Amino acid sequence: MQRIKMNSLNTSDLSLSNCLKGYLDKCKARNLSIRTLEIYEERLSVFLKFAESENVSTTDLSPNLIEKFILYLQARGCNDVTIQSYIRDLRAFFYHLMDSDYIQPFKIRLPKADAKIKETYTDEELKLLLKKPNLKRCEFNEYKTWVFSNYLLATGNRISTVLNLQIRDLDFDNNVIQLNKTKNRKAQIVPMASSLAVILKEYLTYRKGELDDYVFCNSYGGQGEIRSYQEMLAKYNKARGVSKTSAHLYRHTFAKRWILNGGDIFRLQKLLGHSDLSVVKNYVNIFSKDLSKDYNNYNPLDTLGTIRNQVKIGFHS
Repeated sequence: MQRIKMNSLNTSDLSLSNCLKGYLDKCKARNLSIRTLEIYEERLSVFLKFAESENVSTTDLSPNLIEKFILYLQARGCNDVTIQSYIRDLRAFFYHLMDSDYIQPFKIRLPKADAKIKETYTDEELKLLLKKPNLKRCEFNEYKTWVFSNYLLATGNRISTVLNLQIRDLDFDNNVIQLNKTKNRKAQIVPMASSLAVILKEYLTYRKGELDDYVFCNSYGGQGEIRSYQEMLAKYNKARGVSKTSAHLYRHTFAKRWILNGGDIFRLQKLLGHSDLSVVKNYVNIFSKDLSKDYNNYNPLDTLGTIRNQVKIGFHS
């Protein structure tokens, strides 16, 4: 059966905005997560704004235009990693247009980006953030943010995953947590640390609620929003003298401390919900400098004590 070519139609009337709308509708039909759709729409809208300023139509899409867009992003102050993310999403959109025969096929290569050290919370910062507030004096929001911070560090879960957590997902009998809504759309079960179980049990005596209610709710008991919790966390951190305010730093911190404490990368991959080991291996590479800390205390040759620290060079009869 002969394939009908879309470019045999009058595609000159197809505006970029209409093409983008069609692509986002396709992504919705693929049942991508709401957060993923929001990111696609946000980044591709930036490209659409750029294209409109350059009077670009679908027939003008080319590798040269992508290079111009990269320069545009650089002028906006975007770093290498951010630019790479923009081009990755733009590439998916362009390939959709190519598959639909709206534009001629061409290769799109991602710009190189240097791997940067992932920022984490220091031990001193964690002590400040995880110090339990006085329940007789603090407001519930402060207490809730303290519980939220403890949960993030104990699990390494993404903030979107945590805010989808329902009370029924906390299995205190078996000390596990059921994660039903994750970024990769795969449900998973993760262990519940004993210290976290104590914190969550106490929290639920104040939070109350039914099994179907969300663990981390808004002021009215409904599902908490990502932006609201990010703002709440930023206010909480600054009040405790910590300038870092990202919830995602807890995920990096979880990974770093797991590696430094001798945890294996295969279990870390499962706990973080990554489909392959590439990201986890990146964590190991990034934190390699920290792995040398106290190296002699754990190295098998040094711990055997068969070699003295100072040995005079040369042989003696």
